[in-house]
Amino acid sequence: MTDPATPSRAEILQGTLEMLTLKALTLQPMHGWGISIRLRQISGDVFDVNQGSLYPALQRMLRRGWIRAYYGDSENNRRARYYEITRDGRRQLEEQMAEWDHASRAVNRVLRFATQGA
Repeated sequence: MTDPATPSRAEILQGTLEMLTLKALTLQPMHGWGISIRLRQISGDVFDVNQGSLYPALQRMLRRGWIRAYYGDSENNRRARYYEITRDGRRQLEEQMAEWDHASRAVNRVLRFATQGA
């Protein structure tokens, strides 16, 4: 049984899904299922992004102009909607990565202080 105080993968991912998706799309255009698989692979099976979270995030990013979409044939010859990062999306990714780096360094300082001060 899981400890209710332990955040789920979905909760951890909630604030970073767009950033991780944009980063995955810097590799190549991908369809939604491909993005989900790529994030799972790159994260070492830590992030298992469900379609119910990914597709609303993709729609938000489309509206914001961070990505664009087009239809093409998937690996199994089915029609799929592919997403690719735009110039605005690359700028947004750089901003989000800088914010993430700044915040994670601050969290690490607090954790190190808490350990030293205990």
